Amino acid sequence: MIIVMKAGAGKKDRDEVVKRIKELGYKPHIIHGTTRDVIGAIGDERAKLVLQSLENMHGVESVVPILQPYKLASSEVKQEPSQVKVGDSVIIGGSQVVVMAGPCSVESEEQIIESARLVKAAGATMLRGGAFKPRTSPYSFQGLEEEGLKLLAKARELTGLPFVTEVINPETVDLVADYADMLQIGARNSQNFALLKKVGQCGKPILLKRGMAMNIQEFLMSAEYIMSEGNQGVVLCERGIRTFETATRNTLDLSAIPVLKLKTHLPVVIDPSHGTGNYHYVAPMCYAAVAAGADGLIVEVHPDPERASSDGPQSLKPKKFAAMMEKLRLFAEADGRTL
Repeated sequence: MIIVMKAGAGKKDRDEVVKRIKELGYKPHIIHGTTRDVIGAIGDERAKLVLQSLENMHGVESVVPILQPYKLASSEVKQEPSQVKVGDSVIIGGSQVVVMAGPCSVESEEQIIESARLVKAAGATMLRGGAFKPRTSPYSFQGLEEEGLKLLAKARELTGLPFVTEVINPETVDLVADYADMLQIGARNSQNFALLKKVGQCGKPILLKRGMAMNIQEFLMSAEYIMSEGNQGVVLCERGIRTFETATRNTLDLSAIPVLKLKTHLPVVIDPSHGTGNYHYVAPMCYAAVAAGADGLIVEVHPDPERASSDGPQSLKPKKFAAMMEKLRLFAEADGRTL
């Protein structure tokens, strides 16, 4: 259920409602809107009618059932789009299209710092790079782990770019959160519920990638796991789903953008690099994603893709990335946004 507070209702009224929700055995989640607050009451669905009594409390406008199985992520709870702040200055979900760019994995100090400087010069607002790398083969490069996190932090210090990096198990969440501005949940871990709960408690914004066999409802239920632990800073990332098509690495589902925009208030980011697996297709998919309303992009860029430790074939060279960014500005401006 959601408890809609009256416009202008004070903190005292809200606190009383929160107290009563807890007394009834439910977990309250306060969602601040532009004109009024909404409080989600999450718990046993079978006894939710008891919450109707809250309509009689001072400052409460209405108590409304949430029809979707994902409660906090639903646009029924919050109609205006959410904005997620990363670092000191980046806002995902606003009028600016946020571009996160960098190599698939951190390989050396020289590589990550050069990458950070090049993507910033081209207009990227965040750095991406993997320190922990879950790979299909146990013999593939697994990442530099904490040393990679330290190198990402050094690149941030030198360029000012906040960075997003992947966390792959609950045991390393606190370590990654100590360094990173944003934690990424990869496609293979998108239904690792222990990990989702843990990042829900870490206090850092989360980039949640869609699993390669997930439908939209399952995707939003994974977001719900994070949000139900108190972390409202979730950004959804469409990175392609597995289909019968073999011409691309995955099938990038750009139709997910308008679907998610209708069903949830959370920002939506597109990963065209993993979505296609081929650098030739990355720029066109970036243009299409922005035209479809994506709030951001996460793009793999490597100074020397031919020698990359992972995902070289889908990584753009810096000059191609810079050229793409110039054209991408036109698509953003056509939609009344900036890059």
